[in-house]
Amino acid sequence: MLRIGLTGGIGAGKSTVSRTLAGCGAFIVDSDVIAREVVEPGTPGLAALVEAFGETILRADGALDRPALAAIAFQDDEHRATLNGIVHPLVGARRAELIAAAGEEAVVVEDIPLLTENSLAPFYHLVLVVHADIETRVTRLVTHRGMNEQDARSRVAAQASDEQRRAIADVWLDNSGDTEVLAHAVRDLWASRLLPYAHNLRMRQRAPWRPELMPADPAAEF
Repeated sequence: MLRIGLTGGIGAGKSTVSRTLAGCGAFIVDSDVIAREVVEPGTPGLAALVEAFGETILRADGALDRPALAAIAFQDDEHRATLNGIVHPLVGARRAELIAAAGEEAVVVEDIPLLTENSLAPFYHLVLVVHADIETRVTRLVTHRGMNEQDARSRVAAQASDEQRRAIADVWLDNSGDTEVLAHAVRDLWASRLLPYAHNLRMRQRAPWRPELMPADPAAEF
């Protein structure tokens, strides 16, 4: 199994990369989707949140009121730690179930927004980072997600920096322009690098390597 970590800042375009890889045949595990799933009405996750934060975090229909939860949970480190202590183990367990069901020959792509912040890069064969400049990301958040500009900039600033993401990136995908250009780059990456890597893992063989002669160093001492 080839395990790939996919990350990038909010508004960078991870969903475009994820959809394209899914179309190529990758098995996608989306942390955001799982995080919503484990706190749906009737789940132990939602019951634990209500016990910790009270019934004011519920909507009239019994579903989780995410803005209400955020207003409470993100007001200080203690509340945030309580939230993470409830949700993260549930997300981790569900992610493990999905990955186990994918099969040993799968190319598994885990979409994890905070992969950099949580130092998860060592757990993957490859890390793909989707990048877009800050102004492009802010514009997307305002236009497509209905955020006001101040909130959008705050969300961007609260995440890892470009330098931090570059430090853990095996592949850097720029999405500051046309999304079709990005999709083409992803399809090319799939064919030229990801599939061969997955094949080598299955066959337990090393990638082809050609020795290269280096010029002699006249200053070297023997």
